[in-house]
Amino acid sequence: RRPNSNNNNRVNSYSNNRNRQSSSSTRIFPERSGGSQYKSRSKAVQGSSLKTWSFLDPNVERVRVVLETDGRPLNAEVDLWEGPDNTPYKMRAYVENGKLCPFNIVIDTPSSPNTVAVRNRGLMEFPLSAYVAEDEGDYNAGSASLLTDPQASNLYTPRVVQGGAVRAFPMDSFVENVQVLLKSDGRPLNARVEFLQGPNNVKQVIEFYADDGLTRPLYAVIETPGSGNVVRIVNRAPMEYPLVAWVEPLMVGRPVHDESGGFTVDGVLEPWYEVATRSPMMN
Repeated sequence: RRPNSNNNNRVNSYSNNRNRQSSSSTRIFPERSGGSQYKSRSKAVQGSSLKTWSFLDPNVERVRVVLETDGRPLNAEVDLWEGPDNTPYKMRAYVENGKLCPFNIVIDTPSSPNTVAVRNRGLMEFPLSAYVAEDEGDYNAGSASLLTDPQASNLYTPRVVQGGAVRAFPMDSFVENVQVLLKSDGRPLNARVEFLQGPNNVKQVIEFYADDGLTRPLYAVIETPGSGNVVRIVNRAPMEYPLVAWVEPLMVGRPVHDESGGFTVDGVLEPWYEVATRSPMMN
């Protein structure tokens, strides 16, 4: 996936702004065997149990939720409770390998107080680790504002998915993870996000519902190790409820040619928006 515009000055200005806000233009992705960078700050959620996190501060606008396991399947529900008997945001997640592909989302919390509930739908033998905290706003970790920034319109193009429609987004093997943003014009949002590796080989599924897709969009970061990766968006709502989808690379690796004539990706990853500004197509 490459940018298709020659507006170099505008994109360079966008990249410079993000560089000032980011601590580093490159980073070493954590060892796959050691889990994500949130592992050390996570809390255990045993199988068939529920754990909640409350946010009373009205200044908390977004909450990041990261769920992972020790390599076993992950089956969980994430709900946003806003007052008694009000659940404006519901999500169901399945991941084949919770260590290789941690479940990573950002929940918008425009009103307060809010409570995020994580329920482990797996059996007792399948515990998970949950990190739930205010989003730190690191653009290299993924942020919806990066996709919707007007200065980034040359890099990120939204696509309309009509009600009942399915849209697929293939990804190159050097893309380490993908950021997915689903929004509506204020109508309810009912969608399904799938990560496939090969024909009908589903590695991760997110089923999502929000009563207002404008103030509470879905933003997720999906790890895409290996090749043959496809992200598929299914709008489960009727025809009268379209949604707008952004499915774009977040971090990309540097291809290194091997002895067999193919190539592998080394451990140094860079944000896609910085790589795009150095592309010859932008000159």
